[in-house]
Amino acid sequence: MPNNKNLIINFKVTMQKRKLLMKFLILIFLIFLITTPQVVDALDSNDLGLQYGAPTGLGTAGVRTTVARIIRVVLGLLGIVTVVGVVAGGFMYMTAGGNEQKTSGGMKVTAGEVIGLIIILRAYAITGFVISNLVAATTQ
Repeated sequence: MPNNKNLIINFKVTMQKRKLLMKFLILIFLIFLITTPQVVDALDSNDLGLQYGAPTGLGTAGVRTTVARIIRVVLGLLGIVTVVGVVAGGFMYMTAGGNEQKTSGGMKVTAGEVIGLIIILRAYAITGFVISNLVAATTQ
């Protein structure tokens, strides 16, 4: 019958060896990881500049110009929707056939759309003024 005390001592020694071996392997792995050169997709010596994005179809306009275009497109679309609303309100008014309720409904729609159109036109003028002054102030 083997001695239990010797087995426990042998088990402790082997556990210590395993822990030491694991620490050594982790240290070797970390040294390998740190010293290995990293491969990156860096640009070569070609000076591409602004022509780098040309094959993608992206423009070379500045951020200010792009923001101004987006604002103008959005305001233009809102203007189109408002004009369609004015036409719809006018159609409701014209086809009311003398009915007071339909006539007043058409007038309310038309009045609301005209107020919206005035707000959109003012917003268009204000953004045009701000963008032009911003571009003039930042390009000099």
